[in-house]
Amino acid sequence: MAAPASREGEFTVDGVPVRAGGPADAVAGVVPRWVALPGSTTEVAAVLRAAAARDLAVLPAGGRATLHWGPPPERCDLLLDTGRLDRVLEHAAGDLVARTQAGVPMAALAATLAGAGQELALDVPVPGATVGGTLAGGLAGPRRLRYGTARDLLIGVTVVLADGTVARSGGKVVKNVAGYDLGKLFTGSHGTLGVIAEATFRLHPLPAGRAFVTVTVPDPAALPGLAAVAASPAEPSAVELELPDLSGPATLAVLVEGVAAAERAEVLRRALGPRAAIGTRAPAWWGRPPDGGHLLELRVPPAAVRPALAAIGAAAGDLPVAVRGSACVAVLYLALPGDVPPAAAAAFVAAARAAVAPLGGRLPVVAAPPAAAAGLDMLGPVGAAALMRRVKDRFDPEGRMAPGRLLPAAGGTTGGPWTPS
Repeated sequence: MAAPASREGEFTVDGVPVRAGGPADAVAGVVPRWVALPGSTTEVAAVLRAAAARDLAVLPAGGRATLHWGPPPERCDLLLDTGRLDRVLEHAAGDLVARTQAGVPMAALAATLAGAGQELALDVPVPGATVGGTLAGGLAGPRRLRYGTARDLLIGVTVVLADGTVARSGGKVVKNVAGYDLGKLFTGSHGTLGVIAEATFRLHPLPAGRAFVTVTVPDPAALPGLAAVAASPAEPSAVELELPDLSGPATLAVLVEGVAAAERAEVLRRALGPRAAIGTRAPAWWGRPPDGGHLLELRVPPAAVRPALAAIGAAAGDLPVAVRGSACVAVLYLALPGDVPPAAAAAFVAAARAAVAPLGGRLPVVAAPPAAAAGLDMLGPVGAAALMRRVKDRFDPEGRMAPGRLLPAAGGTTGGPWTPS
């Protein structure tokens, strides 16, 4: 099945290059034994069949922009790198549909679509993200307020399951979407169900104009009513919030786009008062998580944003906590400096979770320094854990796909040897 390669530590599996893993390939501190680089769906299937035969734990990787997010894998024998799955397979501009391989960088896809005056209205919070990584991570940025998340824009998907089976769902024409939706199931699965190989998206025309309305207030309590901003006649596409520190000034930035964007933005500026200003460029922090070694994601009902921030501020005490995110859909990122002692970080996480739980909030830890992550409950309470386990058991009964990343691994040991033969 495999042929020796020209360099030590490299070989092929059914023509797919495989090399030894190294520190640069580490996933949340876990170094894979091997890295495979398939270039097609067929090759992805071949790699997963070979991995299944050897009981290898597999973790898919795209641009690795957010690969360090989430709990470390309990095993990582093989990193399946989708970097060679880098083609836009079809762009049916007349149907506002595009089909692409999973390893295509989101920035490259945007450039291709812009040539036809179209876009995939799916913002990503970090540079370098790929199509597959964006879907697997469930990433969605500021404009989810208007366009929805990846689940709403994905109309077809090709996935490869743990045993190498290729499965498809949906189609390339919007009206043909029907039946069991693998796309919704695999979006946000973090590689735990299988490998996303191809995706088909619904597109939108590029907006005719864009304007940003920003307003800075002394503290979060002075923020304008978020429900009123979202329901404004300006019809905002996004409403983003930044607090460099929970005890200091807060900035609200609102994107208005489309026909008569400038005029609609002016209506909103007047409604927000004399502190508000209009610009044509996004703030430098727009759509990016705050900097910090510890990153958490707060999800609460939109009406609970202000009380949740107040409760988290009380839980933080003297710890510096920065906040950015989508205010009107109530998905916010919180950051603590990386040098916060692990015990202090763990105490803050526990106190903040207890504070937002009565408000209907969740606060998983997205990323943390390895020393701190070892002592943290990264996910916190997961209400759908039983359902997630049933789905995991259905698609990956041996528990070899990204074990431990979303749920504790169901079992398994280190896989067998994988050497040229």
